[in-house]
Amino acid sequence: MIPRYSRPEMVAIWEPEARFQIWFEIEAHAMDALVELGVVPADAAKAVWERGKFEVARIDEIERETRHDVIAFLTNLAEHVGPEARFVHQGMTSSDVLDTCLSVQLARAADILIADTDALLAAIKRRALEHKHTPTMGRSHGIHAEPTTFGLKLAQAYAEFRRCRARLVMAREEIATAAISGAVGTFANIDPAVEAHVAKAMGLAIEPVSTQVIPRDRHAMFFATLGVVAGSVERLATEIRHLQRTEVLEAEEYFAPGQKGSSAMPHKRNPVLTENLTGLARLVRGYVTPALENVALWHERDISHSSVERMIGPDATITLDFALHRLTGVIDKLLIYPDRMLKNLNKMGGLIHSQRILLALTQAGASREDSYRLVQRNAMKVWESDGQLQLFDLLVADPEVTALLPRDQLEPLFDLGYHLKHVDTIFDRVFD
Repeated sequence: MIPRYSRPEMVAIWEPEARFQIWFEIEAHAMDALVELGVVPADAAKAVWERGKFEVARIDEIERETRHDVIAFLTNLAEHVGPEARFVHQGMTSSDVLDTCLSVQLARAADILIADTDALLAAIKRRALEHKHTPTMGRSHGIHAEPTTFGLKLAQAYAEFRRCRARLVMAREEIATAAISGAVGTFANIDPAVEAHVAKAMGLAIEPVSTQVIPRDRHAMFFATLGVVAGSVERLATEIRHLQRTEVLEAEEYFAPGQKGSSAMPHKRNPVLTENLTGLARLVRGYVTPALENVALWHERDISHSSVERMIGPDATITLDFALHRLTGVIDKLLIYPDRMLKNLNKMGGLIHSQRILLALTQAGASREDSYRLVQRNAMKVWESDGQLQLFDLLVADPEVTALLPRDQLEPLFDLGYHLKHVDTIFDRVFD
């Protein structure tokens, strides 16, 4: 990823130095296990740990000739270790190193993403509690429906990202496996005890059947999870973008002193951060399909997955890390306008109470069809007046309505608090 959308901690996981360091640790831990099995001398393992070094530039230089990255790494390592290096990589194959390393990297990336989600959850919870009882317009199809609260909007987001966190934890567990099983995964030239030792040392589980490579359904599930999280990021970002529209303006991204919204129009305050999040979410979801395509490899292995993972591993995790962090900042500083929310609630002349009146008419003895007809014919007059007329006034003047619901029974049906009476119940469900 480009630096503009990257954060140092996640980027560091994918740097060449970090990757080769993991390779070194896998090889060195494998030698320790081989010492215990009596396959290699203890002095050789000690030499690797003490003298083992590598240089990225030198590895690149060797690879230009060998055209094999693991061999280039082993050659450079041997230049530092000396004769004892002949015992390195005993019975192992390149995939043992590459796949186990990728598992370590993805597990570490997942740890950062889980921490990112925790920070986002904390920000959403704080703002949800702050606006628990702030009335706002609930919309379906983008059209006024019935009242809700801004806190409930955020409570929904909190519940969704809590599910995202649980999925990330499961994805981490799924991906964190080691495979040190040799060619075609049969352990013919390396004891399974080596795999167990390396897995424990690297904080991984054992892959039950590796077939030389770790099965890519694990990776597909991991990247699919990132795609789902990105979808949730976009959902909340899109909500904020809609709320910031001039015609709505119930919430707005923080606009910093000195910030500019447009090169042409000095008045502009655009939702640039949430628009950016929408674009980043598309990228992360775009990495899911290649991961799914990687599942079907030839026989025990091929490397059609390799080029894909070299790109989507860093890009997907770095992008989602940045997106989660940016979304946390948006929520933390979000400007919220309760007065505008109330103004919008009252914009359409009481139409938001139509369902309650419909139900009251059925309770008073009218059929549902007649009740719907009576409410709708008056509601459409309000709608066509752009809220200049009031639904209550029209209903009171409608003899068919008042024959069932006189004025004193109609008035309580326009109580805003009626719609919000279960807010506490929902919050108790969402927030522990």
